[in-house]
Amino acid sequence: MRLLAVTRLTIEEAGRRRVLHATLLCGAAFLVLYAIGFHYIVRGIEHEQGPMAAVQHMFVRNLFTIVGLYAVNFLMVMSAVLLPVDTLSGEIASGVLQTVVARPVHRTEIVLGKWLAYVLVIWGYLLLLAGGVLTIAYFTAHALPPRAGLGLMYMAIEAVVLVSLSIAGGARLGTVTNGVLAFGLYGLAFLGGWVEQIGSMANNEATRNIGTIASLLMPSESMWQLASHQMQPEFLAQMRISPFSIASVPSQAMVLWAVLWSAAVLASGVIGFRKRAL
Repeated sequence: MRLLAVTRLTIEEAGRRRVLHATLLCGAAFLVLYAIGFHYIVRGIEHEQGPMAAVQHMFVRNLFTIVGLYAVNFLMVMSAVLLPVDTLSGEIASGVLQTVVARPVHRTEIVLGKWLAYVLVIWGYLLLLAGGVLTIAYFTAHALPPRAGLGLMYMAIEAVVLVSLSIAGGARLGTVTNGVLAFGLYGLAFLGGWVEQIGSMANNEATRNIGTIASLLMPSESMWQLASHQMQPEFLAQMRISPFSIASVPSQAMVLWAVLWSAAVLASGVIGFRKRAL
């Protein structure tokens, strides 16, 4: 009950913060721009004729849908890092947590309650934006990507990875240091993912191994790669003519690793917060 109380209070606090209002505003502006752009793209390809017109239409519609989900993924990453980045370190610096810890609330319950709250907030943000993109794609182009639910599940796991990292960093580090570390590791995973894909296309084992190591250190990009792979038609994924076609598809073992990685990082945050002087 104490953990759920911390979760509820954290969600209420997040709802009052301007950073959440800013992310919601940016998300709404993105959906408006995306809907307008998709509308005119569909109008532009409707007049194309020829034996390959149907394939071209499918390719463009699927590609622009994945582009929209890629933008959603980026906004989700930003939110998953920035929203909880100072939830512990900021409250430690302001002295708020000294009052909370003085009450019969265990430090572990504080960390887990805040983690659960921000996971729920980011999942809601993801469903709002991704649902908007898929709705726009359906009513504008009468098309939806295959296995969209499975793709969103992988994106939700990516959100858990990033929230766990941000919460654990705030339990041990200052706000600025925590933010730099989280974005730095995400950048490492992003670059490593591209290195692995290029190495796979060039059949270069060394660069492929470098990318794999980066994915193990920070599994966020692997979850997006799995999501984008699942949400593409089979023949487009095999032809690799889309910038989101994956040459080296992460295995299901990477999903398990992402979950275990998140649990280990969160556990380290709990231990660090229990030992940290307030």
